[in-house]
Amino acid sequence: MSGVTDLIEMLKKTGIPMSEGIVEAVLSTDPSEFTDFPLESFWQDYPVPFLVTEKGATKTISAPHMIVTMLHHLELMEGLHVLLMGSKGGYVATLVDKICGPTGRVTIIEPHEEVSQYTSAVLERRSQYGVIRVLGKEALEDPSWVRDVDRVLFTGSVREIPHQIELLIEEGGFVLGPFGGRIQQRLLKKEWQGDIWNETDLGGVVFGPLDISESDSAFPDPLFIADEFEDALKLIGSILGDDSEEFFRLEKLVQSLRDLPSGLPEIDESYTDEEIIEHPVIELLMTEAEWLSELWPTFSRLVGFDLVEPVSETDEVLFGKRHQDFVP
Repeated sequence: MSGVTDLIEMLKKTGIPMSEGIVEAVLSTDPSEFTDFPLESFWQDYPVPFLVTEKGATKTISAPHMIVTMLHHLELMEGLHVLLMGSKGGYVATLVDKICGPTGRVTIIEPHEEVSQYTSAVLERRSQYGVIRVLGKEALEDPSWVRDVDRVLFTGSVREIPHQIELLIEEGGFVLGPFGGRIQQRLLKKEWQGDIWNETDLGGVVFGPLDISESDSAFPDPLFIADEFEDALKLIGSILGDDSEEFFRLEKLVQSLRDLPSGLPEIDESYTDEEIIEHPVIELLMTEAEWLSELWPTFSRLVGFDLVEPVSETDEVLFGKRHQDFVP
């Protein structure tokens, strides 16, 4: 595995922090056991696909610099129970398993059924140091988890820690992940100490979203759209100024979307054109159509959704590198 050795040397030269445990885990783990795709991009410090789903979505193992950086900030040691939100094909879980040793545990919550099955099959073919299990998102509702997790790693962006996960973290344990919207996030370590969350900001990043609750949202969800527009506000404010007319009108639209009543019906194929236009969310957007239409192409690229069909691919940036990755 000369490719792995050369990769480690390259990462060291670029100053990526790596403990001896991380280096040993990476050197002893062949990424070809987790994917049938060529590894040329991985050796050049870019993601490598491990699965193309039935709907054509490409799932990837993250870029090596990102993986080892996350492992570094997780502060792993023997005997920990680590929860991974998103499987990344089982590669990251295997590295964590090797570092945490025979008394450690790794639990993967993978909401995508195809990815979950693929990851389970890969891990079943491998020997494990401790225990690795792959579960669906429904496992978060299991009451036996109470205060049973030392570390949580989000492999995609989230806006806040889901309530179920807050209940799992033991005293002194912490959550690591990219917190924010679709445009940009902050890589945060949130440690649970004395019944409060102590937060450490590790810098600005841009990941694709991994929000389990978001996958269940009906269309058009006014709160989801409001969140996405609010992310765009930051960019508009930095370019046009927060005293610009566009900023003011979008800010007002965000508040109007949040003020809509809960429980609005989902638009499906049974809706007529007239019924779609009369839907409260669409009606609100139509009232702002004259100025909003000029900005809409930019919004759809930035926030990753559109009124016609969802955008399935997002770009991700970490520490100066940009590539497609972290699409849940």
